[in-house]
Amino acid sequence: MLATYLIGLREGLEATLVVSILIAFLVKSDRKDRLVQVWGGVAVAVVLSVLFGWLLSYTETTLLQSYDQQELFEAITSLLAVCFVTWMIFWMRRAARSIAGELRGKLHDALAVGSMAVALMAFLAVVREGLETSLIFYSAVQGASSNTGPLLALVAGIASAVVIGWLMYATAVRINLSVFFTCTGALLILVAAGILKYGAHDFQEAGVLGGLNHLAYDISGALDPNAWYTALLTGMFNITPTASVLETVVWAAYGIPVLALFLWPVTTSSTSAPASQP
Repeated sequence: MLATYLIGLREGLEATLVVSILIAFLVKSDRKDRLVQVWGGVAVAVVLSVLFGWLLSYTETTLLQSYDQQELFEAITSLLAVCFVTWMIFWMRRAARSIAGELRGKLHDALAVGSMAVALMAFLAVVREGLETSLIFYSAVQGASSNTGPLLALVAGIASAVVIGWLMYATAVRINLSVFFTCTGALLILVAAGILKYGAHDFQEAGVLGGLNHLAYDISGALDPNAWYTALLTGMFNITPTASVLETVVWAAYGIPVLALFLWPVTTSSTSAPASQP
């Protein structure tokens, strides 16, 4: 539940910030008549994202009949989710400072085209986050005994993001987004490493990769399966009491270098922009 709450909070806040930028631009430009198109595009994006999540679940549970096919499908979606998470985290770190200006410029052009262009821009700005959320959520809850808890946690994360975004837009509340995205990004990298580890396990279960019974460690005697900290480690980072050699290698090969690269300080040139530029 903590992992899915983090996913909902992170992805939800990105989408909320995008929408708030669009709304603020329209309000300041005295074009409130176009707010209906923005909310229409956002609504369609949300519906499409929910349908995509349903399609993933329906494909596994109904369209795929054999156990090997289901395991292979889960493995492939895990790989895709890890790719999306990695790309999203590094993209946000690079584009965070310029995203507001780019969105305002695109919205200005869309206003000149018409209402459908405004709706389409709002849709495209939100649907990427929504599809990513559906895919990552589906991959993160694989193996869970029930989807009710993680789903509620995801909704709670998105609701928290909406509240934070509204507070930032409507009040004087300010959040250090650089620190927020750095902390959540580091945690999401560890979550992604766990998803990749689970994907490797699915490939082994499907018979595509071998070594399922070659364990790298077995700490089941020291790690109580019923303890809260075991549930936390397993649910958040997929650190299980036992793991094969391949799972362990995959987790470390992704998690350690990607986390180090993400936390490595980004140097910016002092001459890249005029000093008076906001």
